[in-house]
Amino acid sequence: MKKIILGALLVSSLVVAADEEQIRQEMDDVKAQIKALNESLKKLHAQLPKDADEKGFVTHTELGYITTSGNTNTETLNLDASIKKNWRKHSLELSLLMQYGTEDDLENKNKLLSELSYNYKFTKRLAFVYLVGYKEDKFSGYEYQLYTGPGAKYKAIQEKNHKLSLEGNVLYSVDAIEDTYHDGLGNAVTYPYPAGSISNNDGDTKSYASYRAKVVYDWQIFDNLKFNETLSYRAEFSDMDNYFAYSKTTLSSKLSDIFSAGVGYQVDYINKPADGKTSTDKTFTFNLIIDY
Repeated sequence: MKKIILGALLVSSLVVAADEEQIRQEMDDVKAQIKALNESLKKLHAQLPKDADEKGFVTHTELGYITTSGNTNTETLNLDASIKKNWRKHSLELSLLMQYGTEDDLENKNKLLSELSYNYKFTKRLAFVYLVGYKEDKFSGYEYQLYTGPGAKYKAIQEKNHKLSLEGNVLYSVDAIEDTYHDGLGNAVTYPYPAGSISNNDGDTKSYASYRAKVVYDWQIFDNLKFNETLSYRAEFSDMDNYFAYSKTTLSSKLSDIFSAGVGYQVDYINKPADGKTSTDKTFTFNLIIDY
């Protein structure tokens, strides 16, 4: 009887051992398959372009607001924002600059500039660009300015602390010159027009071929301190004296992953200003910057 029991235990032990060995072998096979699959995925990912993965929206907002009351009552708002979307070799960016100010409830600044830019990457540095721009400035003598056209963008410097991009566009431009106004005595008046002002009905719309050159430079001075310079120059082909220049200089300091504080200095120059207008419009701002 003991021999029978011992024999049965020996047989069952051999069966269990065989089953464990088979399970162990199957587990090793599964691990090998998983490893091979991971290697295949790594090879496939390495073959894809680095910009092939779709990216979410990237936003940048600079917001400045100043108000005073007492001897003078002033209010000034500065909003400079952009939103960008990347997918594969494409990118689309919408930027908006809005400045509005009053003194004793009377407007002293009213400017709007919006640009929509489409980029298609040929290489990591070179891209095709198509630009649409629209500008209103109540104090410039223009009812509006519109420009659109293709171009190219080149990333000349792409280092950790220094970045420099160059952009050029050939444009079709439209300048709508506003009417001039006079008061009841025939004297010229400017915006915001006093009550009873009379239009001279002398406004005009001019369309022409032009070009724009743009330079953007970023310098990461320290981990929490950044310098940016944006400079653009837009001119008519047939009349080189008809040109517009814009400069924006910003110094910003990181407060957190999202928030920064910054100071900015903007210069908007018109070489042929309207009658009674100055060529240069300067703005100095203190901003809360939000990057998300």
